[in-house]
Amino acid sequence: MPSAFHIEHLSKMRLHLTGYAVATLILLSFSSFAQKGVQIALLKYNGGGDWYANPTSLTNLIKFCNENLKTNLVADYATVEAASPELFNYPFIHMTGHGNIYYNDQEAQNMRNYLIAGGFLHIDDNYGLDPFVRPQMKKVFPELDFIELPFDHPIYHQKYDFPNGLPKIHEHDNKPPQGFGLIYEGRLVCFYSYESDLGDGWEDQDVHHDSGVTRLKALQMGANLVSYVFMK
Repeated sequence: MPSAFHIEHLSKMRLHLTGYAVATLILLSFSSFAQKGVQIALLKYNGGGDWYANPTSLTNLIKFCNENLKTNLVADYATVEAASPELFNYPFIHMTGHGNIYYNDQEAQNMRNYLIAGGFLHIDDNYGLDPFVRPQMKKVFPELDFIELPFDHPIYHQKYDFPNGLPKIHEHDNKPPQGFGLIYEGRLVCFYSYESDLGDGWEDQDVHHDSGVTRLKALQMGANLVSYVFMK
């Protein structure tokens, strides 16, 4: 059976939705949540960028959360396209890559509807994503700008405490890691991890050969994201 925080999150999304999205969520409450727990998803986008980068990262994050947060996340993550009505099946969407991203008008509107409805998007810059993702998210929320979240924001202080904000996982340009957010009507709808590369830290150890300490920091910060979305 779905837990209390699953039901509460679903109810919040329903309050903001009409039409097919409501119908999708009603189906969700009887299918995805029943017995199996909730599923998170990887965003497949157009434009030529490698949306499929870090294939082991979400699997490892899910396992870590289930073991350490006692969540009931489905072990296998889904893949969903920006324009798909199935987007509304997943309260937590992860997006990564190194290169170009493109949203057409339909995709931008669907992403906006999803996020306003109560969905959450985590964008993880895998190095090189920044100049592409910012203008595309501006299509989604023309009225909003990314703001850097202060270190005392709750997202850094869930089960795991990060008093200095995002951990640095990979160096890239030797810039400090930054966590940016899009805040709609007082709610953080999108968290953008920049110059941190959390997803690389979530991958199998033999992919990037990060130390155990580095991987643990990345997984703990990822668990904070999940905790913030599902348990607040």
